[in-house]
Parts: sequence; C-alpha cells; structure tokens
Amino acid sequence: MLYQIGPIALGTRPFSADSLSRAGGADLAVKPLMNALPGREFMGEADEKISISGQLLPTKIGGMTELEMAHALSRQGTALPVMRGDGKMFGWFAIESVSEGHEELLRDGMGFVVKYQLALVKVEPDAGNVAAPAGGIVGMLLSLFEAL
Repeated sequence: MLYQIGPIALGTRPFSADSLSRAGGADLAVKPLMNALPGREFMGEADEKISISGQLLPTKIGGMTELEMAHALSRQGTALPVMRGDGKMFGWFAIESVSEGHEELLRDGMGFVVKYQLALVKVEPDAGNVAAPAGGIVGMLLSLFEAL
C-alpha cells in the first residue's frame, strides 16, 4: 500500500498512484509600517492540500470501483483519515475534487487508460458537513454501495 484515504487503498494495483504533492504553510496577516518592511502576524495554520494522480488500466487490472468510491466520498464531503504506506498519519482530509480522463476509448466507452487526479484538503474530523454519516463507518460504506 502506498497511501490509504479512508476506505480507499492506493497501491500498485488495481488503484495505482503515480505522484503525490503536498502543500501547507501558515496564514500571516500583513501590517503596513512606515519606512520598514510590512510586519507579519501569525494567524494560524494555512490550508494543507494534497494532490494525488495516477493512471488505471480498468480492463486489465481494474480500479474503476475505487475511482467511483472517490467520486461518492467527494460528493458527500466526508472527512477521511489519510495515511502513508509507512504508517505516517497526515490527518483528516476531505476529497475536494476528482477528475478523470479516458484515453484509447473502447467499444463500451471506457478508456483503456484512465488518468485521474484527486485533490484533498485538510479538515477537522468533526466539522459540519465533513463528519461521517449517521451509522459511522458501516453507514458510510452502505451509502457508498448505494452510490455505485
């Protein structure tokens, strides 16, 4: 396993990831000063964002089920724990967007190669719309199967 995003495991098959980028920082308030550089006051942690991209071969090794699950989790705004394969926990993230591109279309309209990108943003695990649906993890999984 390369990464775990809630119930979605990214590895080398069937749902593979090719690259990851992670950005974060601090929010600083700018205060203009006379005859000096502007002063900066620390206001807290800035948005932390993760972008994961990869490519699937759905007719050979699969991966479309996991991609559809990512779409469903994005629509629900569910807060998900994100962990790297070595066990490092990044915190709780919501899938902000999912994009996919199909190449070399087959007769059924699906691409032989499907390239995807997931954009995640760090959230509080119990904040408003990003909390897990009623019923906890079991309810979340049942609602995902309904979306498929």
